[in-house]
Amino acid sequence: MKAEARAISQPATGITDTFHSLLKRSWVKIAAVMLLLLILEFQLLYSVKHESLTFDEGDHIFAGYMSLKHQDFGLNPEHPPLVKMIAAVPLLGMNLHEPQLQNRYFKAEAYLSGRDLIFQNDHEMVIFRARIAASIFALLVALLAFLTAQEMFGAGAGFIALVLIVFEPNFLAHGSLVTTDTGAAAALVSSIYAFYRYVKSPSWGRVAVLGLAAGLFFIVKHSAVLLPAMLILLAASELLRPRQAGEETRLHQAARLGGALVIAGIIAVGIMWACYGFRYAARPAGTRMNPPLEDTLGTLRPAEAKVIKTMARWKVLPESWLYGLADVRSVANTWPSYMFGKVYAHGVWFYFPVAFVIKATLTTLIFVPLIVYAIATGKLRGWREILFLSVPPTLYFCISMTSSLNIGVRHILLVFVFVLVLAGGAAWSLIQSDRLWVWPIAVLIIFHVVTSLRAFPTSYIPYANELWGGPANIHKYLTDSTTDWGQQLKAVKRYVDERGIKECWFAYTAEPLIPFHAYGIPCKTLPTMDTIWAGLKTETPPVIQGPVFFSHISLTFYESGSALLSPYRQFMELKPTAVIEDGVFVYDGTFNVPYAAALDRAVISGTLLEQHQPEQALSEAQAGVALAPDSLQALMALGDAQKALQKNAEARTTFEKALERVHLMEPTAQEVWIPKVQEKMAGL
Repeated sequence: MKAEARAISQPATGITDTFHSLLKRSWVKIAAVMLLLLILEFQLLYSVKHESLTFDEGDHIFAGYMSLKHQDFGLNPEHPPLVKMIAAVPLLGMNLHEPQLQNRYFKAEAYLSGRDLIFQNDHEMVIFRARIAASIFALLVALLAFLTAQEMFGAGAGFIALVLIVFEPNFLAHGSLVTTDTGAAAALVSSIYAFYRYVKSPSWGRVAVLGLAAGLFFIVKHSAVLLPAMLILLAASELLRPRQAGEETRLHQAARLGGALVIAGIIAVGIMWACYGFRYAARPAGTRMNPPLEDTLGTLRPAEAKVIKTMARWKVLPESWLYGLADVRSVANTWPSYMFGKVYAHGVWFYFPVAFVIKATLTTLIFVPLIVYAIATGKLRGWREILFLSVPPTLYFCISMTSSLNIGVRHILLVFVFVLVLAGGAAWSLIQSDRLWVWPIAVLIIFHVVTSLRAFPTSYIPYANELWGGPANIHKYLTDSTTDWGQQLKAVKRYVDERGIKECWFAYTAEPLIPFHAYGIPCKTLPTMDTIWAGLKTETPPVIQGPVFFSHISLTFYESGSALLSPYRQFMELKPTAVIEDGVFVYDGTFNVPYAAALDRAVISGTLLEQHQPEQALSEAQAGVALAPDSLQALMALGDAQKALQKNAEARTTFEKALERVHLMEPTAQEVWIPKVQEKMAGL
C-alpha cells in the first residue's frame, strides 16, 4: 500500500517541482500573467461584441461623456463618475452629435439623452470603444488578485487565483460593460491590499497608497461607504493579535493605525473633491438638479436623511455624490424582487445567498468548504491574511442581504474575487501539504475552465451552474441582470432575418431606452414597465398575431411588484417556440391579450388626467375596463377619473372592486397596495 502511494505521489511531486522551478524565473511569471490577461481581454471583448447595449450602459456612457466634456456631474449622479468618465475617454475624439438637454427628471434625462447620444451616432463604434476602456478595470482586478494571492500565499496561489478569475463566468459577464460593478471590485481589492501592505510594513508612502485606493473606491461606487468599517475591523484584528518581543505597545499601535486611517481618509476625501473639479454644485453654470437634493430624501430612513442633509448643509462632500447616495438608498428601500418564479414587492434577505449558489461555478462552490477545511486543519496559515480576505467580503455580503435592491449577482461581484483569492491560497497550501492534492485541485480548475468556455461567448450574463440546469434554465429562478439585461438584440435580429419575419410584437426590457428598431428588428412594441416609465405610447389591440417576443424581465413583469399586475401571465404557462440566448422567449400563434390592451388604456387615461382632461381620461379608463374587467390598472385609472369628475359614489364602487383584486395579490404586494387604495377611497 505504501509502495502504491509512493508511485502515485511521484508524478504529482514531479509536476509541482517543475512548477516551483518555473515560478522562480521572473520572466516566466511575467509572461504567464500577461498571457492570462490577454486571454481575459479576448474573452471580454469578443463576448460583448456579440451583445447589444445593456440596460444601464447608455446613461453611464452619456453621463461620463458629459462629465468629461462639460463638467456636468448631474446626469446620472446615482453612481460616482470615475468608471463612466474613463469609458467616455475614447469618445472625445469622435465629434459626436450631442442631444439637447431638456431639464427632465434626472434619470429620464440620463437614459433618454444617453439613448440619443449613442443611437444618433455610430452606435456600434460608440459602444465598443466605451467597453474597451471599461475593460481596464477587469484587467486591474485580475492583476490585483494575482499580486494579493502571491504576496500572501506564494506564486502558486497567485496563478491559481488568476486562472479562476480569468475564467469566472460572472466576472466575464460584467468585466467590460460600462457599469460600476467591476470597478468597485478593483477599488475594494486595491484598498484592502494597500492596507495589508501597510500593516505588514508601515510607511507614509503606503498610507498615501491606501488613501489613493480608498479615494478611487469612493468615486467608483457608493458602496464604498462600507470601506471605513472594513478597515476599522481589520485594524482591530491587528490590535488583538498576540504580541511578540520587541513589538510596539498596543496603545502605540492603536494610535499609529488610527492616525494612518485618518490620514488615508483625508487623502480619499481630497481625491473625491478633485474628481468633481473641487466644485460642490453637481451641475455647471448654476444649473440645478431636477429634482433638488431635498426632494430625494423622502423615502429614506430618518437617520439616513439627517446624515445626508447635514453633509449637504456643510458641503462636506460634493453635491452629486450626496445626491447619488440618497438616490441609491431610496431605490434600495423600494425595489421589487423575483425568485423561483415568485414576485416580491420588496427585497428578500435570502436573495444573494441563493443567487450565489445558483450563479457561482461548481468549482467555486466546492472551494468554499475546502477553504474552511484548509484553515481548520492549519494547512492555510496566516491569520492576518485570512482575516484580510474574509472580513471585507463577509461584511459586504451581510450588508447586501439587508438591501432590498435584489436585481443581480453583479452587486456582489467583488465577493467572488475575494473568495477566489482565498481559494488560490487554500489550493496551494493543500498541494504543499500533500502533493496528492494536485490531482483533485487540477480537476476542479479544469472543470471551472470548461464550464466557463461552455458559456462563451453569449451566456455569461444568464450563467447558472450545472446543478441548476445551466444558462438555459436560469429564468426559472432569477431575472434582471442575472438573466436578461437587454443584451440579446443582435441575436433577435439574426432570428428574424433567418426566418424572414417582417411583422411581430416585442415586449422588450429596455424599450425605449434602448430602441430595438435601431438593431433592425421590425416588431411593434408591447407595453412594459419601462415603456410606461419613459412615457412611450403603445396601442395594443386585444388580439395579436405572433411571433411575439418577450425579454424575460418583461415576461415576468416583476418590476410591478406583483404577478397579478402582469398583462402577460398567460404566456408564463405556454411553452415557447424558441428561447433566444437564454433570455428572449418566442411564441407563435394568435393570442388574446386583453390585459395588455387594457393597460395601454389605463396609461393613456393617467396621462390625460395629468393634462387636466378628466372626461377623456374617463373614456379611456372605461375602454380599459371593458377590455379586462378585472384589470387592477384599469380599475385604478377608472376610479381616479371618476374621482376627478367628483363622481364619488361611482369612484368608491370602482375602488372597492380594485381592493378585491388587491386581496388576491402576494402578501408583500398587499402591504403596498391596500394602503394605496384605501388612501384613494378616503373622503369619498
